[in-house]
Amino acid sequence: MTRPPATARPDLLSPAEVARLGGLEVTTDEIVEGFLSGLHRSPRRGFSVEFAEHRQYQPGDEPRYVDWKLVARTDRLYVKQFEEETNLRAMLVLDTSASMGWSGAAGRLAKLDYAARLAAALALVLMRQRDATGLVTFDDAVRSITPARLRRGQWTLLARILAATRAGAGTAAEPALRQVVAALRRRGMVVFISDLLLDRDLAMKALRFLRHRGHQVLVLHVVDPGELELARGDETRFRDPESQRVVTLAPSEWADAYRVTVRGVVRRWGEACRAAGIRYKLVPTDLPFGTALGQALRR
Repeated sequence: MTRPPATARPDLLSPAEVARLGGLEVTTDEIVEGFLSGLHRSPRRGFSVEFAEHRQYQPGDEPRYVDWKLVARTDRLYVKQFEEETNLRAMLVLDTSASMGWSGAAGRLAKLDYAARLAAALALVLMRQRDATGLVTFDDAVRSITPARLRRGQWTLLARILAATRAGAGTAAEPALRQVVAALRRRGMVVFISDLLLDRDLAMKALRFLRHRGHQVLVLHVVDPGELELARGDETRFRDPESQRVVTLAPSEWADAYRVTVRGVVRRWGEACRAAGIRYKLVPTDLPFGTALGQALRR
């Protein structure tokens, strides 16, 4: 297995290079280590140095917050809490439909493989900030629901689910987002990761409802570069992996019209999200993971 030089930032390597480093858990940890080491301030949000109160220790709490002097006096485990300490509840919603299994070039990660690594890296960043994190996967139905928790083994569980995820059938985002509403009973954060090849009106209805309930919502629009530009060439047969519809055309004749249409779709998604108070990021699968994380998490 070939590894990059020790001085290389794995999170800034091309996604295909990072994927060759090893399993999802290994690569994601390296991505996040590189990303966090490049920050100019602590990634921990919602903490101040002003002590507020004690609370009883719970499984999953970090030992460094245990008040050992109080333990010596009471023989019970207590942790220190500080002003403005927050435990955000975050839910990652991952599209695993058939279209997500597509890659436009040899050696480039399929959209789902890229999205899974990005989701695992985001989960690790959130959990290192002590934010409870969960996961919903869906295609034409909800395939898995992992409640948002902050405990030992939670990230490993999420990583294993993501590593085992395969592209499924059609796309039905609205039921998955309704499940998120039920799972997040108090205000939290929802990260919707999809190629957005779905019914925009239905999806936006569900996303707007999440905003209405007070949740922060971030949409990561994962696209393969081959979807943004139609490669010039001879007459080609194109097949929709979900509907199985087929169309034959000459890319050289349709490239300009295709580009205008795709840019229009991307623009309308962005406009609809911004109008609803939802953050939107277009994420091509050749974008280095460090750059994608930075754009996704930048306030």
